[in-house]
Amino acid sequence: MSDSSPISRRHALRGLIGGAAGVAAAPAIAAPNHTEPAPPVHASRFVFHDPDFTQPVKFPWEKLLSAEELAVATALADLILPKDETSPAASEVGVPDFINEWISADYPEHQEDREVIRGGLGWLSTESFKRFTQRFEELTSAQQSQIADDICDLSQASLEHRVGAAFFRRFRQLCVGGYYSHSQTWRSLGYIGNISVGGPYPGVPAEVIEKLGLQDVV
Repeated sequence: MSDSSPISRRHALRGLIGGAAGVAAAPAIAAPNHTEPAPPVHASRFVFHDPDFTQPVKFPWEKLLSAEELAVATALADLILPKDETSPAASEVGVPDFINEWISADYPEHQEDREVIRGGLGWLSTESFKRFTQRFEELTSAQQSQIADDICDLSQASLEHRVGAAFFRRFRQLCVGGYYSHSQTWRSLGYIGNISVGGPYPGVPAEVIEKLGLQDVV
């Protein structure tokens, strides 16, 4: 390779050596007529190993919600997603614990949610005492719904309820996300899971094909 080539020998050798990941540091290699040594090879950043499932580790972060905050979160989650004839209540599938785990994670976006959720739970307790002189989880469903109705729509919330409404919107999003990620709630979505169907495959239901506008395709 001549010096007039777009890529000099020095650069070619540097690329070859730099690509040798995981190899111990190589001796300096210099092209003829050059005194600049080749850059050192860095050891691989990752070390492969088999996980030891007989020694489970604790969850990597401490859960931050207090018992009082968790009680308010549980009551509100069950108000949003109550038990019915086909589905469990939010608390029965661990939604409050999911929210607690979520807002306790040490990531920037989770830290934002932490401020919104913990601040909102405090706002909810204050509002409950203001209206009914009781904690939110001690109220009747009708009393809880009265407060929730004032904060369930951020675009319609009054100025005094906007903090509560911003909290409610994010809490409801986390609540629904945690709820429908649990297998016990899939039935209410119409998802039956990995269940074998006896006999010939019945095909996609006609109402689904019509909803997707694929009548002329199938």
